[in-house]
Amino acid sequence: MERLDKILSHAGFGTRRDVRRLLHTDEVLVNGTPVTDPSFHLDEKNDTITINGEPLLLEENVYLMMNKGAGFVCANKDGLHETVFSLLEDGYRTPYFESHLHLVGRLDIDTEGLLLFTTDGDLTHRLTSPKTRCEKKYFVRLAEGIEERERGAIEAALKKGVHVPPEGQESEFTALPAKIDWTQKADELYLTISEGKYHQVKRMFAALGGEVVFLKRVQIGALRLDESLSPCEYRKLGADEVALLNNLSE
Repeated sequence: MERLDKILSHAGFGTRRDVRRLLHTDEVLVNGTPVTDPSFHLDEKNDTITINGEPLLLEENVYLMMNKGAGFVCANKDGLHETVFSLLEDGYRTPYFESHLHLVGRLDIDTEGLLLFTTDGDLTHRLTSPKTRCEKKYFVRLAEGIEERERGAIEAALKKGVHVPPEGQESEFTALPAKIDWTQKADELYLTISEGKYHQVKRMFAALGGEVVFLKRVQIGALRLDESLSPCEYRKLGADEVALLNNLSE
């Protein structure tokens, strides 16, 4: 049994104070009976909640997909830049979500594309564990194109594992084998990696003699970025999309 105000707060209806206001201004029914007491206890799995005639679908966890735009940092707070969390509506910035909603991996401030938020800590652990080797696919634009005669050597180096020099306080490492997909443009390609080191894609191409000028993550595992999302827009994942992530991590 759980308190009604806690359930509604977790469902995105704001703080406990916001929920108390909701209970007195809107029609909230539990199993068809009006309820105004925020301390009312109910069974989330068996009881039904209706707000102004609309049934409330209670979710055990929240899963969001964002098309991250450039210029935002992947952090809850930052003194210099706006964060991706500032792009979320107020319902996702309650005390509960501030404590439980987190990112599944990160993207650099100037990197765009697929970003995942969730309250599911178990899924996050599995997806980010080095043992899982979850693949991430990026669209890459280089300062200079790679000619066809050079592509074989690049493919071989990526398949073997590129040795990446240290950067700042970050240690050197040898990248796990990566896959490259060429496009019709010499300076644009797709790179799939299965780890997430600091500035990894940029450092890998720098080690190969190239310079990344634009980077966008387009896929995590079998989950693809919804291209209908404009930069900085987000939406909830569908059950089938959550299943794709769970199937990968099992």
